[in-house]
Amino acid sequence: LRHAALDVGMALLCAFGVAPALSRHCILPYTISRPSVINAASLSSQKRPGQYHYNSVVGLRATAVDKTETSTVDWDDVLSKPWGSVDTDFMYYSECKAGEDWQYGEMRPYGNLDVSPRAAVLNYGQGVFEGMKAQRSEDGKIVLFRPDRNARRVYYGCKRLCMPPVPEDIFIKAIKETVLANAKWVPPCGKGSLYLRPLIIGTGPMLGLAPAPSYSFLVYVSPVGSYFKGNQLAPITLKIEDEYSRAAPGGSGGCKAVGNYAGSLLPQQEAKAAGYDNVLYIDAAEKKYLEEVGTSNIFVVKGNAIYTPPCKGGGDPQDTILEGVTRDSVIQVAKDLGYDLKEERVPFKMLWDADEAFTVGTAVVVSSIGAVTHRGDTKEWKFEGGGGPVTSKIYETLTGIQVGRVEDQHGWVTYLE
Repeated sequence: LRHAALDVGMALLCAFGVAPALSRHCILPYTISRPSVINAASLSSQKRPGQYHYNSVVGLRATAVDKTETSTVDWDDVLSKPWGSVDTDFMYYSECKAGEDWQYGEMRPYGNLDVSPRAAVLNYGQGVFEGMKAQRSEDGKIVLFRPDRNARRVYYGCKRLCMPPVPEDIFIKAIKETVLANAKWVPPCGKGSLYLRPLIIGTGPMLGLAPAPSYSFLVYVSPVGSYFKGNQLAPITLKIEDEYSRAAPGGSGGCKAVGNYAGSLLPQQEAKAAGYDNVLYIDAAEKKYLEEVGTSNIFVVKGNAIYTPPCKGGGDPQDTILEGVTRDSVIQVAKDLGYDLKEERVPFKMLWDADEAFTVGTAVVVSSIGAVTHRGDTKEWKFEGGGGPVTSKIYETLTGIQVGRVEDQHGWVTYLE
């Protein structure tokens, strides 16, 4: 009866024009699968007077379209498009004034934002973002991976940039509902994933150098395949960069601030023009130690030991690398597999004696390094299948946990269906 009521209610909303943009969700040839985690009671309990909550209905109904709408998506075509370029149906949006607390916002059709030219994010880069993924497990359920860690990183990132921190419960609820509203865009297991982009920005007008008077929190999504060309473990080539630096102690390198990335575009562009896939940064002070790749953290394998640059985390001002969620997960997986994991400063010249090396991040997951070059001196690794034995084992274990093929010993996976 509850599901029948949802159908009738959704049809009435569309019929009276309350949610015309959602009309395609009013067709009712659904195969019902009742969500075990997200349900009508938990969503409706957070409604506020005067706000349309068709987003909750759409989210619930979206979990039931796996055998209808998702079957009409040409995944080979969608995932062949440039990474992250596919627009989806809905996005989450909310606003908060300086000095006030965030309240839960609304789901709205995906579209452009209307902001002042004086918006603080446009003039001074006041904003943080996150990178996350939703994907399907082997039994077809939609899963998230450690969203609490992203919520934590957003929280201290907001504080670092003088923005009202988004509470963890609001952040995670926004993520879940955005995924459910766009459920038809989550690729089948093994095909790809739905990339999630939470964004908190100063949208209030402020021409003087000061925190914005108001802020926006939005979440939008796009279906994606492999970040680099080829299969997931296809080896990449990196240029060790000693002219440009990504971050320095006392800066904002430990936060996912929007301004951190524009400066990396030129060295990345120059590296790609020279035939490399990306840039591998070293420390700004001594030009001796590995830091991170432009889009991911790095790990170096020697015997049974795996080395990775240290990170204090929590937005520590001395951090010059990002506290990656995948990085933290790989550290734990490596320890579980019996490797001697060492978080310490890693001289970049150690790569020339390493057995293998790989990078990790939400977008790249685990990516094998095929070669690194510093001022014309190149070190290469060649393995059958692309990745070395340690890289491949880490990759298979981590992705296995994410899709339910390997036991989730640490409670990292959140099921939305």
